[in-house]
Amino acid sequence: MIHLSGVPAPLARVIEMLASLPGIGPKTAMRLGLNLLSRPASDSAQLAEALQTLHELVGFCGVCGCFAEQGCCQFCEDVQRDAAVICLVEQPVDVLMMERGHGYRGNYHVLRGRLSPIDGIGPEQLRLKALDKRVEQGVKELILATSATVDGEATAHYLANRYQQHHEVRISRIARGVPEGGELEYLDEHTLSRALEQRVHWDAAAA
Repeated sequence: MIHLSGVPAPLARVIEMLASLPGIGPKTAMRLGLNLLSRPASDSAQLAEALQTLHELVGFCGVCGCFAEQGCCQFCEDVQRDAAVICLVEQPVDVLMMERGHGYRGNYHVLRGRLSPIDGIGPEQLRLKALDKRVEQGVKELILATSATVDGEATAHYLANRYQQHHEVRISRIARGVPEGGELEYLDEHTLSRALEQRVHWDAAAA
């Protein structure tokens, strides 16, 4: 437990729990704890109830592995999405990021990680058996949307090699390059190189 001079033990306990969350340091945890204390008790009670029921009400989709309240997620249940196209991502939160673009209308498959020998994560730790079953059911395209890290690229290569044996399945990789509105001077050489490699015809780019 964090021992802070003049801070009552119950408040220190709250600060300690907040500080254990990623991205929240001791100072931020202190500010949040004091803010909660300054609010009406009903606000803290609502927050406590939301946290208490979080694991009870939110789980993961039995099909794609994304967040779901029960059974399948909203994406898998949407009959207007193209079930023959599956975008492979590392974590459920990646699905939420992909959906922000409002352009993709296929389905998803969450791997729950990426290959990392150093961390002891191999193919057996990823949700590949479930993906195998989906591929056998008539998938036409797999979009590799793993991260641009070394492990992410290694995972993409592994997945491509694993599913290239299914000749009827197209394997694609999300493009990486200059972001919309980005200045070239602020980009690293890897991003610029990737942008050049994945350049498109001018007419297509202007369309």
